[in-house]
Amino acid sequence: MTTLQIIEILVRIAWIVGAVAFVIGLSRMNSPATARNGNLVSAAGMTIAIVATAILILAEELAGDGISPIVWGIIILGIVLGGGLGLYTARTVKMTAMPQLVSLFNAVGGGAAALIAIEDYLRLLGEGSAVRIDTNIFIVLDIIIGSITFTGSIIASGKLQGLIPGKPIQIPGGQLVTLGLAAVTVVSALVLFATGTPNLALMLVILAAALVFGVTMTLPIGGADMPVVISLLNSFTGTAVAMAGFVIDNPVLIIAGALVGASGAILTKLMADAMNRSVMNIMIGGF
Repeated sequence: MTTLQIIEILVRIAWIVGAVAFVIGLSRMNSPATARNGNLVSAAGMTIAIVATAILILAEELAGDGISPIVWGIIILGIVLGGGLGLYTARTVKMTAMPQLVSLFNAVGGGAAALIAIEDYLRLLGEGSAVRIDTNIFIVLDIIIGSITFTGSIIASGKLQGLIPGKPIQIPGGQLVTLGLAAVTVVSALVLFATGTPNLALMLVILAAALVFGVTMTLPIGGADMPVVISLLNSFTGTAVAMAGFVIDNPVLIIAGALVGASGAILTKLMADAMNRSVMNIMIGGF
């Protein structure tokens, strides 16, 4: 067994440890008394996963199968900018504006997951080879869910912040637009699945339809229902991240995304029940 193979095994063990930390942290968020500690445990799990991944990339670099210095610079710059901006906003935001901040974080998470799928699809397009049906499904679902989350979360944050009117905004022909977007997305996806050949035009059609749908889905919903919408979009973010994990074969993303998706869905249901309404009534009432 080579040194690189041993490192890969140790890194996967570290990923499992990080995933366990996610589960423990999430369970401790059930009570206000332990929620802060649970958040720290989850953050520690993510730190372990990131450090382990960096070690694996360095090991591959030494083995002659790594990434270029330019890519390393982009990664480090992204961590510094993203981490710094996240720390600043989390420390300076008022508690009354926390839902807006969470919604923006949802948008970032969904957009990042969609970008992972787009990058992988462009790589497959460059190779010009046929795409396996399972890979195709994960990529398409990641793009759709991530894009809807991105634009929907931005609209939801704007409504809560007062940048967009909080009242339901009816889109002319909204029902037809929604049905049309759904039909275009489904047909394009089925064509991609059937052919198995990368098609940039169809991928861009799916991306555009999903981005517009995120707007048309959120605008007709009133500002009072935005917390429920944000919780649902948070669930979407987790699902998109899980799809991204399948795309790049990363178990940490799959586990973390599944946890966020499931917990977000449960929270959405509980919030809707507390309002004596159904999730379906809140989400499609505007249509």
